[in-house]
Amino acid sequence: MFLLNLQSKIPLQEQIKNQMIRFIEVGILKEEDRLPSIRQLAQDNGINPNTVMKAYSELEKQGFVYNVPKKGVYVAKINVQQSLESEILNFLRPFQKNGMKQEQLEAIIQKLYREEKNA
Repeated sequence: MFLLNLQSKIPLQEQIKNQMIRFIEVGILKEEDRLPSIRQLAQDNGINPNTVMKAYSELEKQGFVYNVPKKGVYVAKINVQQSLESEILNFLRPFQKNGMKQEQLEAIIQKLYREEKNA
């Protein structure tokens, strides 16, 4: 189910989290689907269970999944638009914290849409 790149600079828990989000967004994983157990996913991919646990924990914090003790981890009911907005905000926050002004970000977004019109 997962394609993890052990040579990548992207941490494994990020790779797992990002792939889960994509699977949810495109409908591979649907609301109330049970995710593989932490132990099973770790064993299948030859990685430390703590890595999977961190990915699941992040997914739960972001509202993509929920945990039922002794039952498993399940896909939560999500609003795809809301999840995309959350992902964009999480991406942009570091720029804001490092002093980038709103006008600079808006200029970049405008440039993106101008390029799209010219394509």
